[in-house]
Amino acid sequence: MSARGDFYSRFVAWLKILLPIAALAILSTLFLLSRNIDPATTIPFTTIDLRERAREERVTAPELAGATENGDLILFRSASARPDPENPSRGLAEMLSARITLASGSEITFSALEGIVDQGNDRAELTGDVVVTSSTGYEITTDQLISGMRSIRAESPGAVVGTGPPGDFKAGRMLLTTDENGENARLLFTDGIELIYDPQDIEE
Repeated sequence: MSARGDFYSRFVAWLKILLPIAALAILSTLFLLSRNIDPATTIPFTTIDLRERAREERVTAPELAGATENGDLILFRSASARPDPENPSRGLAEMLSARITLASGSEITFSALEGIVDQGNDRAELTGDVVVTSSTGYEITTDQLISGMRSIRAESPGAVVGTGPPGDFKAGRMLLTTDENGENARLLFTDGIELIYDPQDIEE
C-alpha cells in the first residue's frame, strides 16, 4: 500500500507540472494561428478609402452662420460637404438644413436630402424631399427650394403642398420674403392656389 501511495503522489505531482505546460502550449498555438492574417487582403481597401477621402476633400458636419442687418439669425448645416468638381467655389452638401431665427422670435426651417451651397452668390439650392416649417404652424413640402444665405428670401421654382392655420393647400409657387422695411417675413403662394379647410371651429 505504501508503494502504491508513493506512486500516486508522484503521479499527481507530475500532473501539476505537465498540465499547465500543456495548457500554455495550446494557448500559444491558438495565438499564432489567430495572428496568421494576410495583410494584402485588408490594406488595399483601407488605402483606397483614404485616397478617395483625400481626393474628395469631404468635410463632416460643417456649419455656416450669419446675421442680417435687422438682427435675424441664419444657420446652415449639413451632414457632410465637399467642393463641386465643376465649380470649386461651390459646395455639394448632403442632408442640408437651415434655421432662420427672426428678430421677432419666429423661426423658419428648411431641410433637404442634398443641396448646393454658393456663398459667393448668396445662394443655396436645396433638392430632394424639401420640407419648410415655421413656428407659426406651416409645414410645406416641395422638390426644390432656392434660398439666400445672408438674407431672408427663398422661393420654390415648382409646386408646393402644405398645411397651416388656414387648412391644407396646394400652390404653383412659394415665395418667402420680407416687407419693405425688411422687418417681417411673409410666405406668399402664387400660380394657382387650392385651399381645403374644415369649418368646424366656426361659431354658429
